[in-house]
Amino acid sequence: MPDFTGRTAIVTGGGRGIGEAICRALAAGGASVHVVDRDAEPAEKVAAEIGGTPVVLDVSDFAAVEEKLSGVGADILVNNAGFDEHCWFTEATPEYWRRLVSVNLEGVFACTHAVLRGMQERRYGRIVNVASEAGRIGSKGNAVYAATKGGVIVFSKSIALENARFAITSNTILPGPIDTPLLDQVRAHPKGDEMIAAMKRLTPLGRLGDPREVADAVAFLCSEEAAYITGETLGVSGGMGIGAG
Repeated sequence: MPDFTGRTAIVTGGGRGIGEAICRALAAGGASVHVVDRDAEPAEKVAAEIGGTPVVLDVSDFAAVEEKLSGVGADILVNNAGFDEHCWFTEATPEYWRRLVSVNLEGVFACTHAVLRGMQERRYGRIVNVASEAGRIGSKGNAVYAATKGGVIVFSKSIALENARFAITSNTILPGPIDTPLLDQVRAHPKGDEMIAAMKRLTPLGRLGDPREVADAVAFLCSEEAAYITGETLGVSGGMGIGAG
């Protein structure tokens, strides 16, 4: 387990699923974790269990993000909050794609903007953005979602280039199908078993991932051991990025 003693971390979407696992991993390493979630109950629950600080916040609200996060003094920022909704692009509306862009892309902009100047002043920072393999390889029925995640990948690289001189690293994690509470909605579908089986077939390893597997990769990129890694994109997807074979 990496040592985060004395480090302050912000994790968005930290109340559930992958975000919760990331909060627990960083806290286990000694970090002081700010658990950011738009819903108070999960944020408070996770924060209480790990000795962290709950922050109720909609990451798409730029002014609120600046107000609540700019003074935290974060050493680590994990932009994990995200939103997805299956929709064929011919059926998509401007309102639909604005919802996805506001959270998945503008939310990453807002949170990064809120903490970056402080990291520059301290000449230290770890930024990890949780995107998706959809942002690298595309996704049928999720064109807008994939576009937002692709934007996150390139944004991460740009932040890495701009901030290397401040000893700030910026990397991206690309999860594949991960067994989170969101999949409960799929399982409840009449064809849920078939849909889950199809997800597994997309990965060479032939299974769903565990949120802790994503969290472990994030923790590594936030650690001192990863100090010479920046601008990189790491798939935690059972090999989805290379195809099912």
